[in-house]
Amino acid sequence: MNFHHTAFTSLALAAMLAGAAHAQPVVRDGVLADAAGRTVYTFDKDEMGKSNCTGGCLTLWPAFVAKPEAAAKGDFGVIEANGVRQWTVKGKPLYYYAADAKPGDRNGDGKGGVWHVVTDKATTASTAPSATTYTY
Repeated sequence: MNFHHTAFTSLALAAMLAGAAHAQPVVRDGVLADAAGRTVYTFDKDEMGKSNCTGGCLTLWPAFVAKPEAAAKGDFGVIEANGVRQWTVKGKPLYYYAADAKPGDRNGDGKGGVWHVVTDKATTASTAPSATTYTY
C-alpha cells in the first residue's frame, strides 16, 4: 500500500465517521467503543460539555456523532458541537481517531499527551451496555 492510498483511506474514513450517527458507546475489551467496536477517545483540552476540537482537529479526530433520538443515560450524554450532536462521557466529548484502521485499534491513545481512551473503570458499569446487546 502506498502513502497516497493510506492518506486517502484515512481521510475517507474520517469523512464517513463524521457524517454517520451512532448508538450509545459500549465497553469493549476494557475501553469505550461504538457498537461496531471502533475505539473512542477524549481530548484533554475540551471543557465539560464543550468541544474544543474544530477545523483540522475534527479531520483527524472526527466527533462520535449521536443518533437524532439519542438521549442521555447514566454517564453518557449528548451535546451540540460543531453542528452535530456528539456523545459525551461524564461531560467529556467523544471522538474517533482517523488513523484507527479497524475495530479494536487504539492508535490514538496518548497522542500529543492529550488524547485518551476511556477505560471501563472511568464509567459506571451499569450505564454502559454490554457489547453483546448489539447485533452486528
